[in-house]
Amino acid sequence: MSTNILLLCGGDGSEHDISLLSAKFIKEQLEKTADFKVVQAIIHNHQFLVDENITGFFDAVGDFVYGENKIKVDCVVPCIHGIPGETGDIQSFLNIRNIPFIGCDAEASRYCFNKITTKLYLDAFGIPNTPYAMIPLQNDQYKKVALDFFDKYQDIYVKAASQGSSVGCYHVTNRDDVWDSIVEAFTFSSEVIIEKNIIHRELEVAAYQMDGELKITKPGEIIIPDNLFYTFEEKYSKDSGTITTVTPDNLTDDEIETIRALARRAFIGLKLRDLSRIDFFLSKDDGILINEINTFPGATPISMFPKMLAHNGDNMADFLKKAVLKAINEKK
Repeated sequence: MSTNILLLCGGDGSEHDISLLSAKFIKEQLEKTADFKVVQAIIHNHQFLVDENITGFFDAVGDFVYGENKIKVDCVVPCIHGIPGETGDIQSFLNIRNIPFIGCDAEASRYCFNKITTKLYLDAFGIPNTPYAMIPLQNDQYKKVALDFFDKYQDIYVKAASQGSSVGCYHVTNRDDVWDSIVEAFTFSSEVIIEKNIIHRELEVAAYQMDGELKITKPGEIIIPDNLFYTFEEKYSKDSGTITTVTPDNLTDDEIETIRALARRAFIGLKLRDLSRIDFFLSKDDGILINEINTFPGATPISMFPKMLAHNGDNMADFLKKAVLKAINEKK
């Protein structure tokens, strides 16, 4: 008897197209398990598109209907970067329908996607992160907060609070540009956060659960040319000059173990589940800081999560198989 998996992707957010690339890889890995039957649906214009001519939907009993087909969905794989997957919306919908799914639950997804709530939780757990100020409203009070913050650090990033890591982000080194950048960031999110620019090395770990164990990989590194900001275009362009490696040079054993320990604390504290990629800054002046947490990390041909998983002695096909079966068993 086959296991029916609904692979959701897309979402019409800023990372829609990258989600489709990840879904292609994820589908290939899922289909390596012989009894997995995978149906892929793209979320587009508030519909589930199984192909260009067929729209899927969940019927009254929770079966997924598309064209002349109807399947009982045994498990959903929400391969959606950003809205509405990492925001927790899809997870809430699936919880209402009592449909198993892999990955973080709704609350953890929502908290990690919002850069402000992530930092509030990290602060509460005593986990070091970049100095920041919250800008929840566009008014004179928070304009003063922003300008005072700039005057203190002189070199900051302005970021839309609830967007992908490289969307609605601006590097500001001129005081006259601070508020204009914040106003622009508000077009991407209802809240904005400003952070001190950290001169850093960018390190990442894969944190994932297999066989009842939370595994934290050794860090990989993103080496960005000319110390540029890791923009959306730089991250995913075929012409990207960025180098990634799972074996960074010049890391001490203490630095590696500190990064892994902080990742473990963040995974447990924020109640993550199944998989995440946790990103760090390593700075001479500021030490080791968590930058952000991705609750459904990219799985494109150049993505770090599957590379770090493999370097840790595991593989995506086996990981996905076990995550799917765990999700199904937990609903029984």
